[in-house]
Parts: sequence; C-alpha cells; structure tokens
Amino acid sequence: MLEYFKTILSKVSFNESIFEKELNKAVQSLVEDEVIKLKSWCYDQFGEIHHIILNKQFSISTF
Repeated sequence: MLEYFKTILSKVSFNESIFEKELNKAVQSLVEDEVIKLKSWCYDQFGEIHHIILNKQFSISTF
C-alpha cells in the first residue's frame, strides 16, 4: 500500500487540496512503520512545495 500511496501523491501533487486529501487517506490507512517511511519520502519529494500540508498532517498523526 505504501508504494500505491506514493504513486497517487506523485500524480496529484499539482493540486494542494487533492494532495492533502490523499495524504490524509494514506496516513489513516498505513501502519506506523509505513507512515514513518511515507513521512520521510514526502518531505524529500514535496517538502518545498507542500511543507505546510506535510507539517499539518504529520503533526496530527500519533507517530
């Protein structure tokens, strides 16, 4: 599932609202280890353009 969500996030990264919605789905669907990996990957890939969304979403998660 992690790779699936990476693909989706890459495809929707042009749109902030869709990106945030899909990121939320990913965090809710993945297990803790996968969320940690996703977090690292997201900051590497999208940290410059979606840092506010990433900070918001990953601060909400309990991991």
